Amino acid sequence: MFAWWGRAVVRFRWGVLAAAAVLVLVGAAWGSGVFGSLTGGGFEDPNAESTQFRERTIAELGNQDVDVLVLYSSPTVVVDDPSFRDPVTATLTKVRALPEVASVTSFYDTQSPALVSGDRRSTYAMVQLRATDPDGKTTAYEAIEPELAAAGITTRTGGTIPFLHEANKQTSEDLARAEMFSLPVLLVLLILIFGGLAAAATPLMIGGIAILGSLVVVRLINMITDVSVFAINIITLIGLGMAVDYALFIVSRFREELAAGHEPPAAIARTMATAGRTVLVSGLTIALALASLLIFPQSFLRSMGFGGLAAVLVAMLAALTALPALLAVLGHRINALRIPLPWRRGGERASGDGAWARIARSVMRRPIVYAAGVIVVLAVLASPVLRIGFGGFDERVLPPGAEPRVVSDAISADFAGGTVGPIEVLVSGGGEAEAQRLASTIGTLPDVTGVQPSAEAGGSTLLNVTYEGESTGDAAQGVVRAIRDLPEPAGVDILVGGRTAADLDLIDSLVAHLPWMALIMASATLILLFLAFGSIVLPIKAVLMNLVSIGASFGVVVWIFQDGHFADFLGFTPTGFIEPSNPILMLAVLFGLATDYEVFLLSRVREEWDRTGDNTASVATGLQHTGRIITAAALLLIVVVAGFASGGIAFIKLIGIGMIVAIIVDATLVRLLLVPATMRLLGRWNWWAPGPLGAIYRRFGIRELEPHPGAPAKEEALAGTSGPS
Repeated sequence: MFAWWGRAVVRFRWGVLAAAAVLVLVGAAWGSGVFGSLTGGGFEDPNAESTQFRERTIAELGNQDVDVLVLYSSPTVVVDDPSFRDPVTATLTKVRALPEVASVTSFYDTQSPALVSGDRRSTYAMVQLRATDPDGKTTAYEAIEPELAAAGITTRTGGTIPFLHEANKQTSEDLARAEMFSLPVLLVLLILIFGGLAAAATPLMIGGIAILGSLVVVRLINMITDVSVFAINIITLIGLGMAVDYALFIVSRFREELAAGHEPPAAIARTMATAGRTVLVSGLTIALALASLLIFPQSFLRSMGFGGLAAVLVAMLAALTALPALLAVLGHRINALRIPLPWRRGGERASGDGAWARIARSVMRRPIVYAAGVIVVLAVLASPVLRIGFGGFDERVLPPGAEPRVVSDAISADFAGGTVGPIEVLVSGGGEAEAQRLASTIGTLPDVTGVQPSAEAGGSTLLNVTYEGESTGDAAQGVVRAIRDLPEPAGVDILVGGRTAADLDLIDSLVAHLPWMALIMASATLILLFLAFGSIVLPIKAVLMNLVSIGASFGVVVWIFQDGHFADFLGFTPTGFIEPSNPILMLAVLFGLATDYEVFLLSRVREEWDRTGDNTASVATGLQHTGRIITAAALLLIVVVAGFASGGIAFIKLIGIGMIVAIIVDATLVRLLLVPATMRLLGRWNWWAPGPLGAIYRRFGIRELEPHPGAPAKEEALAGTSGPS
């Protein structure tokens, strides 16, 4: 089947390239328009109490969100001085008249001491916008932001909407910087790997098709459902990374077939029958791993799933269509524009010879020693995971000089009981008397610094509860839990919302859906790898190996970002916890990438096993042919990810560094040492499947149906045996 596909692409190569060119043009002209329609929200669970609180509050009291906090300060005069008071009140009067603004609350209206700093040189105003959705609020904030400055007074903006606006802005800047950094470095590394400009350009071409094609897919999806702006990050990361991996694998195999004396059409057919099959299995496995994100109710995680699915599938299809069509046009010219490199000796080394094969044989002579040593190292790296703590993200994910973070830090430090995210309690059905009784009860709870009614209508009252510390701290979370544990009087509904409540609901939602995500990823991997290799042992081992390498990366992430090691060097502020959606996203992406490298290695090992039936020689030869490619693919992917690791947003930096650690661990300790050691210990058990499953593999397996040159007659007997001989 795969060889036939290669011959078909050769025959229709110009049509395939024309279709790829049309996709690129549509992506550039139409797909790129998706940037203007993506949403910046989507972090909430529609069924969570905090979401129900917001919906009920809007229905019963109208929009009560405090969207923008405007901090006014002076180094010399106090808030009561006319030189401070007059420009601020004049500005706020003008802001109240703006069509985007619903209300403004300030110290000068309420005389509330909570709105004045301890040294009385700062005050903040609370601005409520008319829009009720995150995107509408962001647009409104962009419109009013220039009007908030008071003459002669230092003005800074913070709060929920400026925080989200700044985070999205910083993320976009980080993305642009990552692309500017990664593309030229990728080209240089590809030239060094391939030794020529023609071959080096092909992975970047496939990467461009993957990214632009993914934008088309995501825009089509966005016409049906909301898609978060964060989908673009994963499109760039996964689209470029997978395209480079797949192109590297296919072009390397094509050049190997040319060097073996095959003409370009035959070389492409053989490449598709081997490397093309591997790319298909890898792409489907990674796509299904990322599809596990679609089960989460939060639209931003689903958007990551949409973006990742689009990127992987388009990259896979481009590598299986446009790339072989281009290779058919280039033929032997794929080796054109060669760069003389002193360490290249021209051509692949003989099967079973070379450094990678020697390493494999060394491991297989002492498999227990190597396996035990690697497992100890990985266990040490993973051990910090045992103390992982979860919490929501706040302004501390921004760079220290970002305005929303400056405002948050100032309010928390300088204002008595100040917080940028009060806990909100909606009391419905009990009237003013019940609200007062509940406010008195809440005021006695530990860590509560104040309870104030902020709105009342039709028997419903909204209470604002202030507390010690940050909105993501243990004290705030304890207050939310304590209020939710209070008994509800008959006929009274009590709902708790606000930033801290939303964080707790997010954690609960992610934890509830995580087992289903793990089940989807593991099941998809087990089924696809069984269909690819005809063994039930290798898929189980692959899942375990993936968990080992991911566990090591999670441990390093906890040690760095939760415990705060290297915080100054890396440029972030440790919070003492990990935002829970970050490891969820890392799990989906890294599980797919780890499977990708496993498929690359095992495909060549299986090819040699089918040819020789010698397990030890098959592992050595398979590692010899793929070890360099896996290492090169890992290095190239690290370059892509490095741009994200150097960004200004802490959670993007966390994902970047976690992925770099996982890639290094997986491509070296796991694939280079642990996999050969375990395959040596398992021997012929590597290829075992019980009789009924062997029959399924022979009928439905993802394999080349045409006999492989030199394959032994006993090939079909090796799968589906009752046990190893």
